[in-house]
Amino acid sequence: MAAEVGQFALILALLLATVQAGATLWGAHRRESVLMALGRSAAALQAGFVILAFACLAYGYVVCDFSLALVAEHSHTAQPLPYRFAATWGSHEGSMLLWVLILAVYGGGVALFGRTLRETLQARVLGVQGLIGVAFLAFILFTSNPFLRLDPAPIEGTELNPLLQDPGLVSHPPMLYLGYVGFSVAFSFAMAALIEGRVDAAWARWVRPWVLAAWIPLTIGITLGSLWAYYELGWGGWWFWDPVENASLMPWLLGTALLHSALVLERRGALVSWTILLAILTFSLSLVGTFLVRSGVLTSVHAFAVDPRRGVFILAIIGVTTGAALGLYGWRAPSIRSGALFQPLSREGGVILNNLFLCVLCATVFLGTFTPLFAELTGDKISVGPPYYSWVFAPFAVPLLALLVFGPMLNWKRDELAKTVARVRVPAGIAALVFLLVAVFAGLGHAVAAAGLALAAWLLAGSAAILVRRWWSGRAYLGRSILTTPRALVGLAIAHAGLGLLTLGITGVTSWHQDKVLNMRPGATTTFAGRTLTMTALEDVQGPNWQARQARFSVRGPGGTYELVSQRRFYPSAQQQTTEAGIHVTPLGNLYLSEGDESAEGVVIRLWSHPLVVWIWIGGFTMALGGAVSLSDRRLRVGALVKAPQLQPVAAE
Repeated sequence: MAAEVGQFALILALLLATVQAGATLWGAHRRESVLMALGRSAAALQAGFVILAFACLAYGYVVCDFSLALVAEHSHTAQPLPYRFAATWGSHEGSMLLWVLILAVYGGGVALFGRTLRETLQARVLGVQGLIGVAFLAFILFTSNPFLRLDPAPIEGTELNPLLQDPGLVSHPPMLYLGYVGFSVAFSFAMAALIEGRVDAAWARWVRPWVLAAWIPLTIGITLGSLWAYYELGWGGWWFWDPVENASLMPWLLGTALLHSALVLERRGALVSWTILLAILTFSLSLVGTFLVRSGVLTSVHAFAVDPRRGVFILAIIGVTTGAALGLYGWRAPSIRSGALFQPLSREGGVILNNLFLCVLCATVFLGTFTPLFAELTGDKISVGPPYYSWVFAPFAVPLLALLVFGPMLNWKRDELAKTVARVRVPAGIAALVFLLVAVFAGLGHAVAAAGLALAAWLLAGSAAILVRRWWSGRAYLGRSILTTPRALVGLAIAHAGLGLLTLGITGVTSWHQDKVLNMRPGATTTFAGRTLTMTALEDVQGPNWQARQARFSVRGPGGTYELVSQRRFYPSAQQQTTEAGIHVTPLGNLYLSEGDESAEGVVIRLWSHPLVVWIWIGGFTMALGGAVSLSDRRLRVGALVKAPQLQPVAAE
């Protein structure tokens, strides 16, 4: 019965999304308050029905209702309960239902918290959200129905992909989708502004919090995905430039640019057209990521291998959505005034330079991701891997990070070069000292590593300097100056510090990592990276839905003596093997041990030493924390009434 309820709820949600789109857009055009109110109610009801449908599917997984085809394909009675629940979004159909759920919740949020918006603007935002909802609800109902029944129902199901049975995968996809789909709100605001041909203080004040609300979970999702790949896949890496990894990185890069340009729009009323264009392109890249994992054009552990015809449907959605948005932009944007003027050397100029680098980085990732796919259309096969990104991505990323400290130190509208340089002399001195110390103690052969650590120090010191500059300006009342520091400024400093920690981790693991492969039996000893490892046992263990060959090791070295355990698991139902690595984590670096196949010579053991690698994920989570602190600022809280610069209305309808 739950499946039929979920199916009916989706049908009602599609009807309500149609009402939401039609009533709000027509009501805003005719300035009919009753129609616009009807659209708001439809948005809230649609969210409720999609939540009901999702709950029905999740219930089917929890109780192992194998009469549901989706549950039979991705669940098993021996599968632990948390992974049975997470399997709700572990398939194409289930993940699309999660996608639509988050879209509906965001739409309901705009309806609920948008009371301070101009009525017609809120209505048009909800109208665009409703159109997106119609497209994806139709996609689910007509091509990817999650509630199909089996008759007769099997006695037992086929479990979820063992690689996805992990705590990281319980939270990783929802976080990514909160980011992907969250950018739909910025897109809808951009479309609403273009339809009206008008940008005002309310528009500027509302866009940035919604961008932050999407950027934060996307940052967390990417970080969780990197961490999962590191400890679960058993290959000792944290980023492989996999096309699906890139699919999340591209909207993050443009979303970061959008976040910075929205700041200029909010504070100075400038970069209006550019901010609107970034909002369109960021959401378009989120849709591209949805296409990549569901079209069948690539094979990846992250991708859903499904019927390519579904990819054609999504490609049509991308084409219509992006094409209509860019067409409307080309028509309306020339009439939208760009706001206040500013000099090249200014905070606004720094944001433009920041945006330029971020867009170039996004373009390099886009080319690296899609070039092999385009080549296949002509019958050629090429591979684009880490070497390409080392040569193309890094040369733009490093200057961006180097310039990052200057931006917050610049004044709005205009500034002077000498004063700007003086403001960063302390971070520059710290970075130079770090470079010299590393070069002396590690040797000139590690000049690149020394430069990387100096860059990390530059970012960390520069982040602290952002706050120190404000506190020093109010040093006569230092306590009050610290207590009244805007949370948005604190969040900015934390996020930039997170980039410094990320740079620290990347530099350490790429410059000084070591690896070793050997065969070992119980009692065998080896030395590696200043440690002595002894295999103490090789035993069989039984899990809830898996069997494993488990290797135990005693390790002596820096940090004392400790034990590491690695497993080679076999899942009988799925007939798949996975590797559970043994990892000893310290702030200075990780010892990573992975168990492989067994042969006459013993068990294959792979060892890695990863200096400073943990700071990669600490840095990612720190960036997200910075975004959360910024979002908590009263001036950015959704729906807060604050003073903002009034922008000139343009190009009346």
